[in-house]
Amino acid sequence: MTNKALVVGATGIVGSALVRQLQDAGWEVHGLARNAGLLPRGVGAVAADLRDAPATAAALAGLAPTHVFITTWSRQANEAENIRVNAAMVRHLLDAVRPAGSVRHVALVTGLKHYLGPFEAYAQGALPQTPFREEQPRLAVDNFYYAQEDEVFAAAARDGFHWSVHRPHTVIGAAVGNAMNMGTTLAVYASLCKRSGRPFQFPGSSAQWNGLTDMTDAGVLARHLLWATQTPAAADQAFNVVNGDVFRWSWMWGRIADWFGLEPAPFAGEPRPLEAQMADDAGAWSALAAEHGLAETDIHRLVSPWHTDADLGRPLEVLTDMSKSRRMGFLDYQPSDDAFFALFAQLRAQRLIP
Repeated sequence: MTNKALVVGATGIVGSALVRQLQDAGWEVHGLARNAGLLPRGVGAVAADLRDAPATAAALAGLAPTHVFITTWSRQANEAENIRVNAAMVRHLLDAVRPAGSVRHVALVTGLKHYLGPFEAYAQGALPQTPFREEQPRLAVDNFYYAQEDEVFAAAARDGFHWSVHRPHTVIGAAVGNAMNMGTTLAVYASLCKRSGRPFQFPGSSAQWNGLTDMTDAGVLARHLLWATQTPAAADQAFNVVNGDVFRWSWMWGRIADWFGLEPAPFAGEPRPLEAQMADDAGAWSALAAEHGLAETDIHRLVSPWHTDADLGRPLEVLTDMSKSRRMGFLDYQPSDDAFFALFAQLRAQRLIP
């Protein structure tokens, strides 16, 4: 049977990696994105505002995808609005593809806020024991991830398709204009430190500096998304997705510093948030970009210090269990330092960092 994918958020960190993976696998791929001009050759462009139900229905009329991959969300001022807007976006999307009766599988990408709580109560209160496992119950707090899941579950029950939910840890990958992009944020920060001679200071907590953690490469996540559509046992299941290694930031920080030719500053023993460290860096980045002929002069299109601070400032060790996927046969592995280095090399090749 022909596989026709609709990738929602196709130019983001996850979506762009998934588009490449699906194309390599021989799928017909259509991408829904705010800037369809960034889609690679061979991908059908779909422009729609998922907040607008009639416009979404019109944009998707006649497309008839067999598989829908939801890899995007819209950040709002508070969690109540996150829930209202993001649940509606999923609902409008699935209502729009319903008339064709073509959908066989819907995959939703969420993340570890499923276990750690929403931004307003992130890593606070009673949290499940680590490493996080898929069978652990939802937290007793409103969370837009839960609302997105519930929209998928309701549509699947109504329309008869299978689903999968994918919960990565912090994703390492490339995308310009992405709201949550630790890898590029650290690359920009390191480049500015090297140019100015500022100390390359770890911005996070002692729990993150000293404790074990893991991450998710965008390529691993893309392969996991494809695997779930092709593995009968994975139907109607939720999965954690990480690289398979664990590390301490006290080790990784030095590895990243070495890649950029920097000497890492000693850990201060308390957070030194990037949001404060980089608050006045727009001019310095513009000057550096002009000096090196970089493709993006607006630092705000590249960095998300608030998100990096949230992840690296957590007061607890965060580890993710992958046993469920391993038992079903997904055995991909990616050392996280290699994932960072591959990203940095890609950013340099694309003239996004010097």
